[in-house]
Amino acid sequence: MKNEPFYGTPLRQSVDINPLLEHFSRNESGKLVAVLTKIFGAANLDLAEDVVQDALVEAISQWQIRGIPDNPSAWLFRVARNKALNIVNREKYKRQYSAEASHLLQSAWTAEPTLDFLFSTTQIQDDQLRMIFTCCHPAITTDSQISLALKTICGLSIAEIARAFLTSEENISKRLVRARQKIREQKIPFEVPQGHALGKRLQTVLDTIYLLFNEGYSASGGKDLIRYTLCQEAIRLTEIISAHPLIGDKDNVFALQALMQLNASRFKARQDAEGNIYTLEEQNRSLWDFALMEKGFASLHKSTTNDQISVFHILATISAYHCSAPDYQSTNWHSILSLYDKLLLLDSSPVVQLNRAIALSKTAGLEKAISELKKMGDSPLLTSYHLYYSTLASLLMESGHFEDALPVLQKAIGLTPLAAEKALLMKKWNACLAKKGE
Repeated sequence: MKNEPFYGTPLRQSVDINPLLEHFSRNESGKLVAVLTKIFGAANLDLAEDVVQDALVEAISQWQIRGIPDNPSAWLFRVARNKALNIVNREKYKRQYSAEASHLLQSAWTAEPTLDFLFSTTQIQDDQLRMIFTCCHPAITTDSQISLALKTICGLSIAEIARAFLTSEENISKRLVRARQKIREQKIPFEVPQGHALGKRLQTVLDTIYLLFNEGYSASGGKDLIRYTLCQEAIRLTEIISAHPLIGDKDNVFALQALMQLNASRFKARQDAEGNIYTLEEQNRSLWDFALMEKGFASLHKSTTNDQISVFHILATISAYHCSAPDYQSTNWHSILSLYDKLLLLDSSPVVQLNRAIALSKTAGLEKAISELKKMGDSPLLTSYHLYYSTLASLLMESGHFEDALPVLQKAIGLTPLAAEKALLMKKWNACLAKKGE
């Protein structure tokens, strides 16, 4: 039977399918939601998400009994396609679907081949672009736009989105409800806008992709410090946008692409085989991906066709300084600090100030940087941000204030979500205790 998923070797009792399901929920769910939204229409986004969730639930049930299919991705897409076909057949006279596909879906002769076409690789890629621009419609508030895109396109959990915004899960849930409601009320079309509307929406799309990359760059949960698939997906989405013929000024797109490529080129040196974290100073630079780094430099060059200077341009240039230094001691910290000073004019967020303090410690001295960080301690956005405390503790230790560093380290350890980061901080804690006792 053509619609019957093909199964491989049955599972043994000891096989854990949860990591595989988590992988597919992150890397395939966004594609499925996009193509199903093309079928059902943006007003029925909830229905598209429900179908994807049902497909994942069915995967849990079937794979535990019958084994993992030889092609799990194709299995999920086939199940989601069949569920969509069942809904169309059952509710075609009750529900208003996408105008583009509705007349084809209402005929028994055309519904199945239409769905096969809509689930094709090329169409899915186009639909992902439509999905992210739909989520970023100006009728929706900016924070809600990004939250919805991260949830629907990128498969991030509410907890992960809350961490990205340094806010509560309750706030994110409310944003998602409001965003979906606005799409229904405003009858927002499922499309990539054209002309001026495209340019207005593009920045929010790029901000969303950057948040996705950051979640992969420094994961908020799980066992891995880096979630490579999220970073790869962020770069892939940017490449789709940079190749889109309707987008004229692509400088900021290429700047973001450069930033992600340059940062990703150093991934392999951030952890060893046992998962231990290496700081930038400790990294073996021969492990850097120089081919990807060259792509990053090329993208940065493409981003300079006019005089536009964006946050992504500055961050990419900072990353380029790190990548071009032959060793840590040769890093051009003065230029990096100057770039952070310029960045503060565009983005004065506590996270930017935190990163600037690190560059300040290399140029103006440790005490100056520590003083700056302590001034930031009352910021509500930093009270639960473990990197603030770990950075302050590191500078206190480096300046010899070991007794002051201990409670700050304790706070960082309590807030750190990842085992690898906790292990690194515990190593610092033990070193701090030893130095204090000398």
